[in-house]
Amino acid sequence: MTETEPTLSARGLAKRYGRVVALDGADFDLLPGEVLAVVGDNGAGKSSLIKALSGALVPDAGEIRVDGEPVRFRTPLDARRYGIETVYQDLALAPAQDIASNMFLGRERRRTGPIGGLLRTLDARQMRAQAQRVLDELGIAVKSITQPVETLSGGQRQGVAVARAAAFGSKAVIMDEPTAALGVAESGKVLALIDRIRERGLPVVLISHNMPHVFEIADRIHVHRLGRRVGVVSPRTHSMNQVVGLLTGALRIGAAGELEEVESAVHTGLSP
Repeated sequence: MTETEPTLSARGLAKRYGRVVALDGADFDLLPGEVLAVVGDNGAGKSSLIKALSGALVPDAGEIRVDGEPVRFRTPLDARRYGIETVYQDLALAPAQDIASNMFLGRERRRTGPIGGLLRTLDARQMRAQAQRVLDELGIAVKSITQPVETLSGGQRQGVAVARAAAFGSKAVIMDEPTAALGVAESGKVLALIDRIRERGLPVVLISHNMPHVFEIADRIHVHRLGRRVGVVSPRTHSMNQVVGLLTGALRIGAAGELEEVESAVHTGLSP
């Protein structure tokens, strides 16, 4: 794979629900080691795009590639086999179970020999050691790896879900609104966690409505509108107002790559 070849990409993704168009020839590119923010208004098709990339939705048309190789995801398990992990807004944690059990939820390790094979006994010691190692590497502080997740703060729960994704994701981690329900301090910790994942070389897809957070952490911003990508911009060269203009349709990217104003008659549907 060349340095510029995307780790995860898509071309022409389409998805319809009767007359409703969720994806309309959507394209996507996630480069190695970057944080790519995906922004768009409600109903723009962001969720459908992310579900297609994570295996939760099968598109009607289009192609998804991992390291340049075409793949077909029929379930989230297919995406996970290719090293793509997703942290959804509900976090998919079991509150009554401890941190280590949640880290290995659905991927439990069994003890070797007859005890693990015949009696199917879990190797709790190994799972706890590995879970603690991942938390330490990512700088996530907890009192004990054996404490129930329900005793953690919202930011710590988000950290456990993200750590699980980082532990098993080898190609990409997708995060759906990771700071939406958090306060200022805990949001800052989650952004720092995303930065540490990037430092480990694992690219991150960040879906967020919080523009200040997007501009603080993202390397590039994918703007989604009306079921497709309308542009990819850099927070270093474009302003927040320009990104908002793209996602509302007030601006567009011209043939020369420059932002252009769109006449109100074009993006409102009114006759001149």
